Amino acid sequence: MTFSELLLIITGIAATIGAYLLARYVQGRYPIIHPILISAGLLIAIIIAADIPLEAYAVGGEWLSMLLGPATVALGVPIYKHREQIAQQLKPIIISIVCGSVIGIVSVAFMLWVLTDAQEIILSMLPKSVSSPISIEITKVLQGVPELAAVFSVCTGLFGSVFGITILHKFGFRDDMSIGLAMGTAAHGIGTARCLANSEEQGSFSGLAMGLAGVITSILFVPIYMWLIP
Repeated sequence: MTFSELLLIITGIAATIGAYLLARYVQGRYPIIHPILISAGLLIAIIIAADIPLEAYAVGGEWLSMLLGPATVALGVPIYKHREQIAQQLKPIIISIVCGSVIGIVSVAFMLWVLTDAQEIILSMLPKSVSSPISIEITKVLQGVPELAAVFSVCTGLFGSVFGITILHKFGFRDDMSIGLAMGTAAHGIGTARCLANSEEQGSFSGLAMGLAGVITSILFVPIYMWLIP
């Protein structure tokens, strides 16, 4: 590894962590603002203003991306700690996640069918409620645009994280199980992070819903693929 490569790695990591810490500080003063929105916007502004090639930033940023795997696996800890409560409610939990996954696909399909006839956009947005790696792979199989799928997935997670719990409260849902299952099913990892910030119990249900929704959604797309792709 050359000195310039090491410098790029350190710079990418330092810029990402610094932007996120600043975003958390701003969120502490203005709770409605999501830290991912601030940190992502700040990093984009720095890259554009300094005319830094995205590939150069990614050299360091990819090191942090490697931690996403262990972080996702770590979601199993709160799930294990609340396993007895989950086991007692397993049937309604699975039914809720299946219904949420189906509604997430059908509602988007209907909305886009009314608003546009661009098939690539429709296929890329259908798996928006699952995490980006899953939505990208589903979109590849459906012959959509993986880059659009990633954008739609992240935007869905951000919207759910910022407004999801407030909307659920408006409809009278205030218990940790209901909120966690709804957020994990509809807003995947970003929504789960918001739930974990509220309580471990809420985060455990959200993490469980995120994982099961990914599996269930992938299965639901098997007949959709057989119908759409000759």
